[in-house]
Amino acid sequence: MGLFNGASEPRRRAGAEAIEAQVLIIPAVDLKGGRCVRLIQGRREHEIVYGDDPVEMGRRWVEMGARRLHLIDLDGAFGGAPAHLDVLSRMAKEVNVPIQFGGGVRSEASLRAALGAGARYVILGTSALKDPDFLRRAAESHPGRILLGIDAKDGQVRIAGWEEGGAIAPDALARRFADLPLAGVIFTDIRRDGTLGGFDPAPTVALAEACGRPVFAAGGVSCEN
Repeated sequence: MGLFNGASEPRRRAGAEAIEAQVLIIPAVDLKGGRCVRLIQGRREHEIVYGDDPVEMGRRWVEMGARRLHLIDLDGAFGGAPAHLDVLSRMAKEVNVPIQFGGGVRSEASLRAALGAGARYVILGTSALKDPDFLRRAAESHPGRILLGIDAKDGQVRIAGWEEGGAIAPDALARRFADLPLAGVIFTDIRRDGTLGGFDPAPTVALAEACGRPVFAAGGVSCEN
């Protein structure tokens, strides 16, 4: 189980170099084969199973104080279309906090299905490179409900379940959509994801400054510090 550490738009204090950021911790429930898993650096073969009941896992996080849940359909990300909308629907009925959902949402039909199943926010990542017009239509049709997902490794964006390279830097990709009414940007540091080895704030801060949007950072978050 990973933790999302969400930072709002950084802003500089007058006369100071330090960057302030409001922080929202968002527990992540990653689904593969219907189970709650953690993939080390996004590798399918490096899988740790944490539970067989994702809805119960979501309830537990909410009982512990979570104000939002992050539900990722890994089978959908690898397969190209959501595979666990039933889990999203059941979780949305059981918890009283917003759910942000991603994984394989790459068409108008799958976007409508995810929203209809109970997602408050939907993450679009692969379409930012493969079908940017779809992402634009989605953001304009559903203002404040679309999150731009940017996953990167060695300074380059990765898409399609992290299996394809995008040949573009995260900040350059974010700037392409800076004019849209997005709910924010989710940035995943693939090399750190699932490792619990610590969070590197530098690329997240750079991304927030480039796009002027709230940025949620994932990858390596393991403790309060």
